[in-house]
Amino acid sequence: MRWWDIGPVLELERALFPDDAWSKGLFWSELAHARGAGATRRYVVAENDEGRVVGYAGLAAIDGTGDVQTIAVSQDHWSTGLGSRLLRELLTAATDFECREVLLEVRVDNTRAQRLYERFGFEGVGVRRGYYQPGNIDALVMRLSDPLSAVQGMTHGSQG
Repeated sequence: MRWWDIGPVLELERALFPDDAWSKGLFWSELAHARGAGATRRYVVAENDEGRVVGYAGLAAIDGTGDVQTIAVSQDHWSTGLGSRLLRELLTAATDFECREVLLEVRVDNTRAQRLYERFGFEGVGVRRGYYQPGNIDALVMRLSDPLSAVQGMTHGSQG
Protein backbone atom coordinates (compact mmCIF):
# COMPACT_ATOMS: atom_id res chain seq x y z
CA MET A 1 0.00 0.00 0.00
CA ARG A 2 1.23 3.46 -0.89
CA TRP A 3 -0.10 6.92 -0.10
CA TRP A 4 -2.04 7.06 -3.36
CA ASP A 5 -3.99 3.95 -2.29
CA ILE A 6 -5.42 5.66 0.80
CA GLY A 7 -8.38 7.27 -1.03
CA PRO A 8 -9.65 4.04 -2.62
CA VAL A 9 -8.93 2.09 0.58
CA LEU A 10 -10.96 4.61 2.59
CA GLU A 11 -13.92 4.16 0.22
CA LEU A 12 -13.83 0.40 0.75
CA GLU A 13 -13.24 0.83 4.50
CA ARG A 14 -16.34 3.03 4.85
CA ALA A 15 -18.45 0.64 2.77
CA LEU A 16 -17.43 -2.41 4.82
CA PHE A 17 -17.16 -0.83 8.28
CA PRO A 18 -19.57 2.13 8.28
CA ASP A 19 -19.79 2.39 12.08
CA ASP A 20 -16.10 2.10 12.95
CA ALA A 21 -14.12 2.91 9.80
CA TRP A 22 -10.52 3.99 10.14
CA SER A 23 -9.69 7.63 9.39
CA LYS A 24 -7.39 8.93 6.68
CA GLY A 25 -4.99 10.02 9.41
CA LEU A 26 -4.81 6.53 10.87
CA PHE A 27 -3.90 5.03 7.50
CA TRP A 28 -1.26 7.74 6.97
CA SER A 29 0.17 7.00 10.42
CA GLU A 30 0.34 3.27 9.73
CA LEU A 31 2.04 3.79 6.36
CA ALA A 32 4.60 6.08 8.02
CA HIS A 33 5.79 3.01 9.95
CA ALA A 34 5.94 0.79 6.85
CA ARG A 35 9.08 2.14 5.18
CA GLY A 36 12.76 2.28 5.94
CA ALA A 37 15.18 0.30 8.05
CA GLY A 38 13.06 0.58 11.19
CA ALA A 39 9.77 -0.41 9.54
CA THR A 40 7.34 -2.20 11.86
CA ARG A 41 4.33 -2.39 9.50
CA ARG A 42 3.38 -4.14 6.27
CA TYR A 43 0.32 -2.98 4.32
CA VAL A 44 -0.86 -4.44 1.03
CA VAL A 45 -3.68 -3.79 -1.41
CA ALA A 46 -5.33 -6.03 -3.98
CA GLU A 47 -6.71 -4.63 -7.22
CA ASN A 48 -9.03 -6.16 -9.79
CA ASP A 49 -8.25 -6.26 -13.52
CA GLU A 50 -9.50 -2.68 -13.92
CA GLY A 51 -7.19 -1.40 -11.17
CA ARG A 52 -9.94 -0.93 -8.55
CA VAL A 53 -8.88 -1.66 -4.96
CA VAL A 54 -10.88 -4.73 -3.87
CA GLY A 55 -8.98 -5.65 -0.71
CA TYR A 56 -6.32 -4.52 1.71
CA ALA A 57 -4.57 -5.78 4.81
CA GLY A 58 -2.06 -4.60 7.37
CA LEU A 59 0.23 -6.05 10.03
CA ALA A 60 2.16 -4.43 12.87
CA ALA A 61 5.20 -6.20 14.33
CA ILE A 62 6.64 -5.35 17.73
CA ASP A 63 9.07 -7.36 19.87
CA GLY A 64 8.44 -10.71 18.15
CA THR A 65 4.65 -10.39 18.05
CA GLY A 66 2.68 -9.64 14.92
CA ASP A 67 -0.74 -8.06 15.10
CA VAL A 68 -3.17 -8.12 12.20
CA GLN A 69 -4.33 -4.50 12.19
CA THR A 70 -6.86 -4.82 9.39
CA ILE A 71 -7.98 -7.11 6.60
CA ALA A 72 -10.85 -6.37 4.27
CA VAL A 73 -12.26 -7.66 1.00
CA SER A 74 -14.99 -6.01 -1.05
CA GLN A 75 -18.23 -7.99 -0.97
CA ASP A 76 -18.08 -8.69 -4.71
CA HIS A 77 -14.82 -10.60 -4.06
CA TRP A 78 -15.99 -12.68 -1.09
CA SER A 79 -15.48 -16.44 -1.55
CA THR A 80 -12.81 -15.92 -4.22
CA GLY A 81 -9.80 -16.74 -2.03
CA LEU A 82 -8.71 -13.10 -1.82
CA GLY A 83 -8.99 -12.99 1.97
CA SER A 84 -6.74 -16.06 2.18
CA ARG A 85 -4.18 -14.48 -0.14
CA LEU A 86 -4.13 -11.27 1.90
CA LEU A 87 -3.75 -13.17 5.16
CA ARG A 88 -0.99 -15.31 3.64
CA GLU A 89 0.83 -12.10 2.68
CA LEU A 90 0.57 -10.81 6.27
CA LEU A 91 1.84 -14.08 7.73
CA THR A 92 4.77 -14.03 5.33
CA ALA A 93 5.51 -10.49 6.51
CA ALA A 94 5.29 -11.70 10.12
CA THR A 95 7.98 -14.28 9.42
CA ASP A 96 10.10 -11.59 7.72
CA PHE A 97 9.74 -9.53 10.91
CA GLU A 98 10.75 -12.68 12.88
CA CYS A 99 7.47 -12.79 14.80
CA ARG A 100 7.04 -15.80 17.06
CA GLU A 101 3.26 -15.33 17.23
CA VAL A 102 0.52 -13.35 15.50
CA LEU A 103 -2.55 -11.93 17.23
CA LEU A 104 -5.74 -10.38 15.91
CA GLU A 105 -9.14 -9.18 17.02
CA VAL A 106 -12.29 -10.07 15.12
CA ARG A 107 -15.89 -9.15 15.83
CA VAL A 108 -17.65 -11.94 17.69
CA ASP A 109 -20.44 -11.76 15.11
CA ASN A 110 -18.09 -12.08 12.10
CA THR A 111 -18.10 -15.86 11.73
CA ARG A 112 -16.93 -15.67 8.09
CA ALA A 113 -13.65 -14.04 9.15
CA GLN A 114 -13.29 -16.36 12.15
CA ARG A 115 -13.49 -19.41 9.87
CA LEU A 116 -10.77 -17.93 7.63
CA TYR A 117 -8.46 -17.38 10.59
CA GLU A 118 -9.13 -20.87 11.97
CA ARG A 119 -8.15 -22.41 8.61
CA PHE A 120 -4.76 -20.79 9.04
CA GLY A 121 -4.36 -22.16 12.58
CA PHE A 122 -5.53 -19.22 14.69
CA GLU A 123 -7.22 -20.13 17.97
CA GLY A 124 -9.45 -18.05 20.21
CA VAL A 125 -7.66 -16.95 23.38
CA GLY A 126 -9.99 -14.36 24.88
CA VAL A 127 -12.67 -11.73 24.45
CA ARG A 128 -12.36 -7.95 24.63
CA ARG A 129 -15.70 -6.61 25.80
CA GLY A 130 -17.03 -3.60 23.90
CA TYR A 131 -13.91 -3.41 21.73
CA TYR A 132 -15.65 -2.20 18.57
CA GLN A 133 -17.22 1.22 19.08
CA PRO A 134 -19.62 2.90 18.76
CA GLY A 135 -21.62 -0.36 18.48
CA ASN A 136 -20.13 -1.79 21.71
CA ILE A 137 -19.42 -5.11 19.94
CA ASP A 138 -17.12 -7.62 21.61
CA ALA A 139 -13.93 -8.80 19.92
CA LEU A 140 -12.66 -12.36 19.89
CA VAL A 141 -8.89 -12.32 20.35
CA MET A 142 -7.20 -15.00 18.25
CA ARG A 143 -3.59 -16.22 18.27
CA LEU A 144 -1.38 -18.09 15.84
CA SER A 145 1.50 -19.51 17.83
CA ASP A 146 3.84 -20.40 14.95
CA PRO A 147 3.48 -18.20 11.85
CA LEU A 148 6.58 -19.71 10.23
CA SER A 149 5.06 -23.20 10.28
CA ALA A 150 1.78 -21.80 8.94
CA VAL A 151 3.60 -20.10 6.05
CA GLN A 152 5.61 -23.25 5.31
CA GLY A 153 2.41 -25.30 5.37
CA MET A 154 0.74 -22.87 2.96
CA THR A 155 3.69 -23.15 0.59
CA HIS A 156 3.05 -26.88 0.42
CA GLY A 157 -0.64 -26.42 -0.35
CA SER A 158 -2.11 -27.51 2.96
CA GLN A 159 -3.72 -24.14 3.74
CA GLY A 160 -6.63 -22.89 1.56
